[in-house]
Amino acid sequence: MQDIHPTVRFVIDLARIQAILNRRFDSGLGGLGLSEFIILLHLNEAGAAGMRRIDLAERIGLTASGVTRLLSPMEKIGLVKREANRDDARSSLVMIAPGGKRKLEEGMERAGLLAEEIVPSEKKGEMKYVASVLSAIGKEIG
Repeated sequence: MQDIHPTVRFVIDLARIQAILNRRFDSGLGGLGLSEFIILLHLNEAGAAGMRRIDLAERIGLTASGVTRLLSPMEKIGLVKREANRDDARSSLVMIAPGGKRKLEEGMERAGLLAEEIVPSEKKGEMKYVASVLSAIGKEIG
């Protein structure tokens, strides 16, 4: 059998970990999926200015149509709202709605507990370094 290049091994391990995290967070965020949670987090950070769907898609690493598919049901249940973009009539802005703020607050508490369960205590000191490496990779490939 051929040896697997360390970078390929890293990507494979990262994909496996991402799948595990998605499953754990999807079942543990009280009705929010991980993607919806991340959307609410970014929209909350954007505040009253909101975000264009394309900018939101770029920020979370999905396609614009993927974000639209996620946002439609979120809008129907009152987690997000859409408003006209005064600067560009061709696009609308998405903002977090009051229901989304409440769900995000609940989700943040649950996410913190899940993260504490997932990350081994002896590895917590390395988290800043790992986060910086992943952030740098994301900037390079994104």
